[in-house]
Amino acid sequence: MRVISGAARGCRLTAPKGVNTRPTADRLKENLFNILQPRIAGAYFLDLFSGSGAIGIEALSRGADAAVFVERDFAAVSVIRENLRKTKLAERAGVLALSAGEALARLFNDKKTFDIIFMDPPYGSELAKTTFALLARYNILKDGGILIAELPSEGDAPVSEIFAPLKSKTYGSTRMVFYEGTVPGQL
Repeated sequence: MRVISGAARGCRLTAPKGVNTRPTADRLKENLFNILQPRIAGAYFLDLFSGSGAIGIEALSRGADAAVFVERDFAAVSVIRENLRKTKLAERAGVLALSAGEALARLFNDKKTFDIIFMDPPYGSELAKTTFALLARYNILKDGGILIAELPSEGDAPVSEIFAPLKSKTYGSTRMVFYEGTVPGQL
């Protein structure tokens, strides 16, 4: 696992040990950022269920102004911090060692908003639907911002009137679903 492009290009990233995290494959990450590239420069990026932090680090490396990493597993949080130090991107990053729900509530209360939100909850859990509902409730995605959900290719993608679906891309057993933030009632 490595940083594909930008300031930290080629830097090898550490992955948390064990089976609790599932790093996004480099090929999938490259396709994701090919789609997002026009929106990355100057963006505020939120990486939910961060694991190793590879997605948010890629965003920072490619020119995002700031990234917030949310991960509740303390071993993974240590790996994220190590990867941020290794890539020299730590000063533009914040790490919240909280559950996604706790982090979203804190970010909302702190009036933080994001241009791009990426969420990669554990497959086979209800966390995708729960987190999606919390994102709609707290609505910290800027109007016109992009929400990306990495999900298993089988099953229904979450829906909400706050997020208009843009497209869905399937890569083997993984699907990336892209949504745009909207004003409620204007889908």
